[in-house]
Amino acid sequence: MRTESRFIGLGVLSAVAASLCCITPLLALLAGTSGLASSFSFLEPYRYVLIGATVLTLGVAWYQKLRTPSQTDCDCEADKPGFFQSKPFLLLVTVFAAVMLAFPSFSHVFYPSPKQGAQTPAAGINTTRTVEFSISGMTCSGCEAHVEQEVNALSGIVNAKASYDSGNAVVEFDSTKTNVSAIREAVLRTAYKVTKQKER
Repeated sequence: MRTESRFIGLGVLSAVAASLCCITPLLALLAGTSGLASSFSFLEPYRYVLIGATVLTLGVAWYQKLRTPSQTDCDCEADKPGFFQSKPFLLLVTVFAAVMLAFPSFSHVFYPSPKQGAQTPAAGINTTRTVEFSISGMTCSGCEAHVEQEVNALSGIVNAKASYDSGNAVVEFDSTKTNVSAIREAVLRTAYKVTKQKER
């Protein structure tokens, strides 16, 4: 029983660690501490190893649980396993681990929709500019949503689109209401690093 509990604990731990880099931006948003967001991005290269560890350890726990013969010849209270040694508990742990492993795929739904299309420029005067930032540290769609939300909080943002695949954010803004410096500061508040910027 003790070995089985260790496998269950290790499975949960590795499942949470595999998605921690995508959970922390959401926790940072909820806590209002943007600097926490990229704290666990160093785990991203090990994500598939952690997923493998989760599947392996929970697989061993299920194997041990299913191969253990049920004791039907004794009604002793001492021999009956508690809830934490039961199949329903192992099933709950397995479902929790699956949700944690899938979290990067749906983490963006927890972020509010960004406001798009701020004020249109006055007739005949185009004050709209576009800047692209190269950003390191983004690892999932939750990271993208975090950057977009921080930038969209500024006034004068027409459109902001971040991409963790491309490692960048493209921001269209009204230059009479904000500037590149303010946008860069907003990105840096998320704790991701701006490695390069260029105006288009």
